[in-house]
Amino acid sequence: MGYPTKIQLIKRAKSEQWYINFPSAIAQAMEFERGEVVEWRIQDRQTMILKREESDVNEEKKKPQADP
Repeated sequence: MGYPTKIQLIKRAKSEQWYINFPSAIAQAMEFERGEVVEWRIQDRQTMILKREESDVNEEKKKPQADP
């Protein structure tokens, strides 16, 4: 299932900022964390790839477990 999303543009005197908001269902499915950094890659004019650093994805798995 897709989630249509509008692209927003805020124009200021000396700059422009473009925004794309993720629907909550997408953010939850991706298990995004507040402040997490991701990288956009352009495949072609139709496709953008959102890349998460591998260390960020596996960080939870690396947390030390409490000793028994």
